[in-house]
Amino acid sequence: MACTVRMTLVVALGMAGMVAGSLPAAAQQGLFSRLQRATSRASNGPPPVASSATFVPGTGTVVEMVGDDFEDENWSWNYRHPKSSEEQDKQVRNPVGKSVNGRWFEGMKRGTPDVVKRVELPAPGLEGSTHGLLIASLRTGIPGRPSYKMEQDDLIYNMQRNFGQGIRVSNSPSVVTRVYLPPFEQWEDRSGPSFGFRSGCYTHAVITGDDHPEKGRFGLEEYWPGMFICFESSHDGRFKKDNAYLKIRGGRNGNEIRGPEMTEAGWWTLGLSFTPDGQVHYYASPGVDDLTAEDHITSQFPYNYRTETLKTFFYNVCTTDDGKTWSTPWVVDDPKVFVITPLPIARTKSEKTTR
Repeated sequence: MACTVRMTLVVALGMAGMVAGSLPAAAQQGLFSRLQRATSRASNGPPPVASSATFVPGTGTVVEMVGDDFEDENWSWNYRHPKSSEEQDKQVRNPVGKSVNGRWFEGMKRGTPDVVKRVELPAPGLEGSTHGLLIASLRTGIPGRPSYKMEQDDLIYNMQRNFGQGIRVSNSPSVVTRVYLPPFEQWEDRSGPSFGFRSGCYTHAVITGDDHPEKGRFGLEEYWPGMFICFESSHDGRFKKDNAYLKIRGGRNGNEIRGPEMTEAGWWTLGLSFTPDGQVHYYASPGVDDLTAEDHITSQFPYNYRTETLKTFFYNVCTTDDGKTWSTPWVVDDPKVFVITPLPIARTKSEKTTR
């Protein structure tokens, strides 16, 4: 019901634009103000109700020309230092870093990892795969100004080059990746988030971003649900032994949810799926086998939003921004996007990826 009310009001706002020209200026302003207030109330109506609808990431058809297998021996990264730090000091430093194949680019909010390099896999992974991507960072904050706190860099997949605004959740999209967890002695000795696998999503809601010019109005809102691999160090006094676990971002109120322990080093498979009702579903499993229903962690309406569009996916690398401490070295492999309702450029999952 709330969704129907919101749609009606959005249509009304559009119709108002056609009729307002015949009204005096004061009347025009009053008309738009009343509609905006009504739209805002509708968007803050009853919370979405979780349903049992979910599906395993990787279901359906793999989307042609989206993702990367890192097998091309000419794969390389063009660094563009100093990197961006818009989130910290409002500085976007163009041009941004990009991969030669055009599939990846530097996150303007926080900058790119200091190391983005095609490497041989540290351990046997997917059948037929020999190479993955190493991502690691030393300086994660404002260039030349260490913050001495945890900061993060972003490596973003350029899905807009194929889909513009993204893939609608009516197509039931999902994203799957493999990530290699090194032995604990190779991790940055800091408790907290170390690696992120996240998505960029759109919905229509009251805009909340502090720096957004339309804050407080009803419009297109972007948010980033996903999961972090977190470390608990035996050296900080709170934990008896080194440990890793998944943290889900996020719950209905934007809260983070503690997920399963990651007691096994080596390859893990992570997945996110998006159902037409707007829920995000989180999956993880040790190894490189396809995900199954038993790997389901939780399903959420993050921030009380109904997801409308999957814009892209990306990786985070986190470290203490002190200019001398390297992050944990992360290797990722074979990120892919799937849909259940086919797109014009989708192909069956069983077909061989063109190397």
